[in-house]
Amino acid sequence: MFITDIRTTTVAVPLEAPLLHANGAHWGRFVRTIVELETDDGLVGLGEMGGGGEGAEIAFAGLRSYLLGHNPFELEGLRFKICNPTASLYTNRTQLHAAIEFACLDIIGQKLGVPVYDLLGGKLRNEVNFASYLFFRYANPETGRGEVRTAEQLVEHAKELKERHGFSTHKLKGGVYPPEHELIVYQSLAETLPQDTLRYDPNAALSVEESVRFGNAIKGLNNDYFEDPTWGLQGLKAVRERVHLPIATNTVVVDFEQLATNILDRSADVILLDTTFWGGIRPCVKAAGVCETFQLGISIHSSGELGIQLATMLQLGAVLPNLTYAADAHYHHLTDDIVAGGRFCYVNGAIEVPNDPGLGIRLDRDKVERYAELYNEVGGYPYDRDPGRPGWFPLVPKQQWSDPGRSVIPPLG
Repeated sequence: MFITDIRTTTVAVPLEAPLLHANGAHWGRFVRTIVELETDDGLVGLGEMGGGGEGAEIAFAGLRSYLLGHNPFELEGLRFKICNPTASLYTNRTQLHAAIEFACLDIIGQKLGVPVYDLLGGKLRNEVNFASYLFFRYANPETGRGEVRTAEQLVEHAKELKERHGFSTHKLKGGVYPPEHELIVYQSLAETLPQDTLRYDPNAALSVEESVRFGNAIKGLNNDYFEDPTWGLQGLKAVRERVHLPIATNTVVVDFEQLATNILDRSADVILLDTTFWGGIRPCVKAAGVCETFQLGISIHSSGELGIQLATMLQLGAVLPNLTYAADAHYHHLTDDIVAGGRFCYVNGAIEVPNDPGLGIRLDRDKVERYAELYNEVGGYPYDRDPGRPGWFPLVPKQQWSDPGRSVIPPLG
């Protein structure tokens, strides 16, 4: 069996409202490039990649000659073909490789008639628990609804998500408003949902000193961990030494060299594994094994997924014995999806692992066409810019915060 074709389609799928983060925003939609690999025996495997708000079709087209004729079972050869560690210094292909690996695993599972989790050692759980992912949000420019800016709005949003989806863990994406405002919001969330666990992630926007002040202020709450409060392994180490909370990261431990550094000189206690950032599902399984050996906690990171990448997160979550924290997912902010059968459903805060061969999902061709047309109509957006603050760009540590007293409806862009 060998690969005969690669097809890519970039789609824009609407969100309930624009999502704010420390370094910019998701501008009311997720832009994702859908990858389809076809083999000589007619199987089609699915992959997915984000691109910071932009399409990645040209980048995948550049890999066509690498893929045609390649046996999708030969995954290690594919890894070195695309991500040779010295050659790829000039062509950062890790995330491209991830989408292709997803598709190859999907093909292998279909060929053998088994789910991807059986290729990874077998399923240990039937469902994966998720945290609600709470963002500060602009109002939807078309409806004027969906704003999350104040403590009251955030708490009401969290309660509504808990009622709808059953979440018992809640993650606040911070780094948007001044730390003193976000501290009040986080404390209000803890007071309202005292039985639930919490996590705070300001996307490394805080200085070490601000991180220490914030961390010490929340120490008495029911925290899972304090995620990426400041930038860099040495910054996290400095916070960890002065704040007795588990420190988590998805930004500065995203490969095995960084993981080794963190083991030799502990800066983070919990590693958030991302099937895209790490280059695929299989590297995440390997990294989870290293973390198990050295008693590092793990969770699963979300990078703005549609149903294909969510399926990779579920297949990964099914097989990891040391997955003790609820996974992250932006998924509940979407208004729709491009997989057949519609959006995955949460039950008691969890999503069932697909059991069909491969990744266990198929494309809804009508939805793909609809959202490809939407992408052609509205285009991409810069992930590291804020539509409500033209001309602004973030410094690290962050020094110019959004105004929590100012309600903004950004332009459609």
